[in-house]
Amino acid sequence: MKIVLTGGTGYIGSVVLQQLVAAGHAVTAPVRSEEAAAKVRKAGAEAVVGDLTDTAWTAPLFAAADGVVHTAAPGDGTSEQFDRAVVAAAVEALAGTGKPYVHTSGIWVYGDNPDITEDSPFAPPALTAWRRGVEQAVLDADLVASIVAPGVVYGHGAGIPAGVFGAARDEQGRVRLVGDGAQHWTTIHVEDVAALYVTVVERGERLGYVIGASGVNPTVRELGEAAAGGAGVAPESVEASRDRLGAGFADALLLDQQTTAAKARSLGWTPTRPTLVEELRAH
Repeated sequence: MKIVLTGGTGYIGSVVLQQLVAAGHAVTAPVRSEEAAAKVRKAGAEAVVGDLTDTAWTAPLFAAADGVVHTAAPGDGTSEQFDRAVVAAAVEALAGTGKPYVHTSGIWVYGDNPDITEDSPFAPPALTAWRRGVEQAVLDADLVASIVAPGVVYGHGAGIPAGVFGAARDEQGRVRLVGDGAQHWTTIHVEDVAALYVTVVERGERLGYVIGASGVNPTVRELGEAAAGGAGVAPESVEASRDRLGAGFADALLLDQQTTAAKARSLGWTPTRPTLVEELRAH
């Protein structure tokens, strides 16, 4: 397939790019700079430099492909406008064509829930509340659309867990927990979630939401203890976590979430990489 992949130099997108190329697909990655273009070309894909928020530029690029995978994210206050622009280009280019469009969400849109499925009610924290309107626009359009909702992504010493536990030490050298650490996180290795994107776009079906998670849902205390080794952990109050991490981010990390991700497995996808607990112990 000829696939346009946004975010091809990002944490998740760069691994998706590698796996798409390895699977024999011809990948074109829009990027913002020649430096990023060089990284994409080195990975075996074609690079085009431009602005994804410019629908007049993006839509023809999407139209020339057999499918589009959107993983790019500015990760700041412009995220909603950015995604809306990409979705507008996807609708203009792909509506009614039968070509697959794969969008990116996140597990936090489901809020606190001990047994999340794709049909669970949405209850996003303030940090990701903007996603709902954008994603509904994707589903309402005449698109062969799938929305991958990754859990907390880790792997290769990066991702949210590395940031949260890597430098969060108190005066005694203990790893600071987020809150008391009783909450569960849904988790997924970056290599595994990348494989899910490949599976979804190759199927070329309208799948709606697909949760990307390993089915392993450790507590934050378990994760902190794995990262701490023998140093121990330091629980803190919700207010202290919000002061330390920022209210929006802390509230998302305080969500208590679990899932089996059964729908993803029904597509023939199987996570195979080490668990987050194993990775934190190894580092």
